[in-house]
Amino acid sequence: MQVMQEGQTIKHEMYGLGIVTASDQERTAVDFDDHGPKLFVTSIMTAELIGEAPATPPKTKRRRKASLVRPVSQTGHVRAEPAPSCVCWHCSPSPIRKGSAV
Repeated sequence: MQVMQEGQTIKHEMYGLGIVTASDQERTAVDFDDHGPKLFVTSIMTAELIGEAPATPPKTKRRRKASLVRPVSQTGHVRAEPAPSCVCWHCSPSPIRKGSAV
């Protein structure tokens, strides 16, 4: 395969439909609809070209992962929030803990 234009839509056998985000003699980067960004060796890449590249390539925006805010205990250690469905003795908000007198 040869160098493709940025914004060109392709169909890959394994990853499906995607948009070329960068391409040169060595590497081609494609952002796939269902599999995210992938990097290929241009000379051995196989894909079907779908349509023409747009005159002005669209800017692809990927969402950033939300950062988790974790509470800090009195000792300064960061502890993860328990899963809402967790009912084990460790995660339970109950004052009765394993090993405590009842």
